[in-house]
Amino acid sequence: MKYFFETYGCEMNIAESASVEQLLISRSWQKAEHPEEANLVIINTCSVRGSAEQRILGRLGYFEGVKKIRTGENKEKFRLDDMKLAAKFYEENGAVPLTLVVMGCMAQRLLDDLKKEYPVVDYVVGTFGKYKFGEIIQAVEKGSDPFKIEEEETYTFAANSYEQGAFSTFVPIMHGCNNFCTYCIVPYVRGREISRRVDQILAEIDFLSKANVKEITLLGQNVNAYKGEDGTNFPKLLEKICAHLEETKSPIKWIRFESSNPNDFSDELIEVIKNHRQICRGFHIAAQHGNNEILKRMNRKNTREEFVELAKKLREAAPETQLITDLMVGFPGETEEQFKDILSLMEEVKFESAFMYFYNPREGTPAAKYENQIPVEEKKARLQKVIDLQSKHTTEVMSKRIGEEIEVLCDIISRHDETELLGKTEQNERVAFKADKKLIGTFVKVKIESLAGNTFRGSLITG
Repeated sequence: MKYFFETYGCEMNIAESASVEQLLISRSWQKAEHPEEANLVIINTCSVRGSAEQRILGRLGYFEGVKKIRTGENKEKFRLDDMKLAAKFYEENGAVPLTLVVMGCMAQRLLDDLKKEYPVVDYVVGTFGKYKFGEIIQAVEKGSDPFKIEEEETYTFAANSYEQGAFSTFVPIMHGCNNFCTYCIVPYVRGREISRRVDQILAEIDFLSKANVKEITLLGQNVNAYKGEDGTNFPKLLEKICAHLEETKSPIKWIRFESSNPNDFSDELIEVIKNHRQICRGFHIAAQHGNNEILKRMNRKNTREEFVELAKKLREAAPETQLITDLMVGFPGETEEQFKDILSLMEEVKFESAFMYFYNPREGTPAAKYENQIPVEEKKARLQKVIDLQSKHTTEVMSKRIGEEIEVLCDIISRHDETELLGKTEQNERVAFKADKKLIGTFVKVKIESLAGNTFRGSLITG
């Protein structure tokens, strides 16, 4: 039997899709090349922005058509280009049912309402229902009718989130968020913060070591708020992981973590980063805005000044540090002068890159009801100014690294030149260089020689 995933949204969704995929692989399922040919399609959804949900609803409409063709209905649609694969599958295999599962944040937000409005969906699996996937897979294998999933208010971490053959992988260590930023839907669909047990985290790392993984990314909606059952906080967890990797002589050389809240980025954490070179020097820390009044209305727990001080401390402790951030324009009531504080923050901190977007009201969050919503055209104009400035800063910051000799993890062959490899630095930058494909999955030394867009070009020194 064959499966197909469509995964939208954050790294946590990618990790959760991978953990479900492991269940399917363990039962000898194969990955379909196209969703129209699968027995089981799983759509892992995102609710952070309304546009993401609209795209998913469009996909549900598409799969309604695919399902009808797969069962021999709507033969007049066979001639449509986007239905030809489904038609070909029906002609070669006859009527074979397709089971459609919707999981993730949108599933949690809508639950039963989604299935009522879109009967094409066979199973809606919310945040707390993923433990039922074993039963869902068995039901598909037996050809049983879909059953109703009863959600439990307990989040269960998967044993691992490994993707077959990957040299880099995610390790979820905590789930949920307690911050309740006024614009954010995450606490409502992911629930309160739950931290994974230390022994479970180390057990997954041991599994990944045996799979010859070379780097891991510790994941959480608010990753540095981790609090283990034994009192272990995030800095202490990092120390335990670093020590464990050394003791077990693991091939895992690099550790990353996402996503970080500046309010939980403590001096203790900075000291751990300083003392452990396994921790990569690229950090994603969301600033969101540069004006204290807007930050307060967002219910962010830090000020602009505290964020700037954090950036300064990190760079002093680890001079190789590069910072990535999130920046939101057009929050309700944002004046032109307050908007300019985003630009001045960017000038002061000089981020290497940023995720930039304009405020999009999310139903169920306090900010959606705020007065003085900014017109869309004004939000777009402000966003463009942020994008233009960040593009300038990205080029400026990355150009300073030309001439450096750096360590790179080789991971893929270049799409543009089969004689080139693409690798990434510990700051998560991309580097293209001539090298033999046998080096994929290894660390090499590369000299940075130029910058093309946001990708370095270099030459291999050792490998």
